[in-house]
Amino acid sequence: MNARLGVIGGSGLYNLPGLEDRREEMVQTPWGTPSAALRFGRIGATEIVFLPRHGDGHRFSPGGINYRANIDALKRLGVTDIVSFSAVGSYKEELPPGTFLLPDQLVDRTFARESSFFGNGCVAHVPFGEPFGPRLRHRVAEAARRVSVNIREGGTAVCMEGPQFSTRAESLFYKGQGYDVIGMTSMPEAKLAREAEITYCMCAMVTDFDCWHPHHEDVNVELILRQVHENSEAARRVLAALAADFPSEREECPAGSHRALDFAIITAKEARDPALVARLDAIAGRVLR
Repeated sequence: MNARLGVIGGSGLYNLPGLEDRREEMVQTPWGTPSAALRFGRIGATEIVFLPRHGDGHRFSPGGINYRANIDALKRLGVTDIVSFSAVGSYKEELPPGTFLLPDQLVDRTFARESSFFGNGCVAHVPFGEPFGPRLRHRVAEAARRVSVNIREGGTAVCMEGPQFSTRAESLFYKGQGYDVIGMTSMPEAKLAREAEITYCMCAMVTDFDCWHPHHEDVNVELILRQVHENSEAARRVLAALAADFPSEREECPAGSHRALDFAIITAKEARDPALVARLDAIAGRVLR
């Protein structure tokens, strides 16, 4: 199967040096409209599909993003691997603002978002013990090192509901649990990517110390925006290096994301809801047809 790289993050990521054959396309899905038109470009032989998570002009809050439409649209376009860039707060002194982290674990603290393509009428349970693709994560790490971006591999990310930032008590609690970073957008994005059999890697870009640190100001939008510009420039360098050495054929994922639906659907064929099955054409057509 041909590999195709998808990128979710800010619209500034589309301004990659050396990006050619640029175009845009709005993709309609059974789950609604994605956050924005999808942007296409090519670096060498690697075609990249970009999706601004919050829409053009940052129109959507973390809880208001149509994650299902976003992932479905990327799947329809043949995306096999997603690198998700997310601004996060840090719980570790050794992860200061400007650091990039590639977590290998994820804690979901969201509660008001549609978190699955499946449900009554077609029930499925995908494995999610390893939420991120290890091979893709290593590729991103190597790309970052080639362009001298400070990046760490491994750690636990927390995804909170938002849109408010944490209380100090929450921040100290998560820090006490040994977690590394906190953000608002990795869930249910990572879960939905797994259901769609897309390998997913979160690239967490540290902007602040949340509100636990006694010697740094509490996280606020002004603080984040000051760091975002610098992080975005580094993210573009990482992406360009990743695309320059991305495989043309899809690699098997050690976490099993490329075959996540093999044994996931447990609803008997005769009991499946035809309307839901029809909506799952792109996501699960491989196992439902």
